[in-house]
Amino acid sequence: MLVDSHCHLDFPDFAEERDQVIQRAHNAGVKLMLTISTRVSKFDQVHEIAMAHPEVYCSVGIHPHQAQEEWEHSSTEGLVELTKRPKVIGIGETGLDYFYDSSPREQQKESFRRHLRACVETDLPVIVHTRDADEDTIRILREEGAGGKLRGLLHCFSSSRQLAEQALEIGFLISFSGIVTFKKSEELREIARMVPIDRILVETDAPFLAPVPMRGKRNEPAFTVHTAGVIADAKGITYEEIASATTANFLRLFNRVPPAAVGA
Repeated sequence: MLVDSHCHLDFPDFAEERDQVIQRAHNAGVKLMLTISTRVSKFDQVHEIAMAHPEVYCSVGIHPHQAQEEWEHSSTEGLVELTKRPKVIGIGETGLDYFYDSSPREQQKESFRRHLRACVETDLPVIVHTRDADEDTIRILREEGAGGKLRGLLHCFSSSRQLAEQALEIGFLISFSGIVTFKKSEELREIARMVPIDRILVETDAPFLAPVPMRGKRNEPAFTVHTAGVIADAKGITYEEIASATTANFLRLFNRVPPAAVGA
């Protein structure tokens, strides 16, 4: 089996055929999906999808793009309270995005810290979005690490080898999306070769970033198989080996998922 460790099933792109999208993933061998919250104000929709489908779990959090809009929803206490709902297995996505700067950087940083403190309090992993903010991202992760209690991953990794090495150093996992399959992503494939097999995850970030050979189409969880295949080739191992490893890594990190779900 395979796990799509990051998708957005609540987005309007899937509104007309969400059940079919989930079924296609299941048919492709993608037996678990983590649908990611980007706005606490819309978390109820995310949670409803997770509750309606045995294969789907969810996170709670605020994307850095929405840090300003969602400011009143970003308290550590509020995040902790929402993690008490069933099928919530992580916090995020949160982090820093200095490429678009959709929210003021200081608000992004404070929102990020509030999420990390909620992770430490709940012992839930954090899902980190970072773009053009490597130095501040790793500095804040270290400052809020609480002596090694903070766990998590860098999602949709497309940054430098240095950031990957620093994230691995603090115990984080690295998740690769369809970007790793793109023709011009050889440097990213080199990073995938470097990441230890027990620290790697795969994702779609659907509906965005469809992998080759689906590039240009709306992405969906079933397409995780293409990303996993490219990483397997890059590492010189079989598809079955990467599927087994990334599934085990996901279940170890997101340890609220019950063992029975593995056979979903």
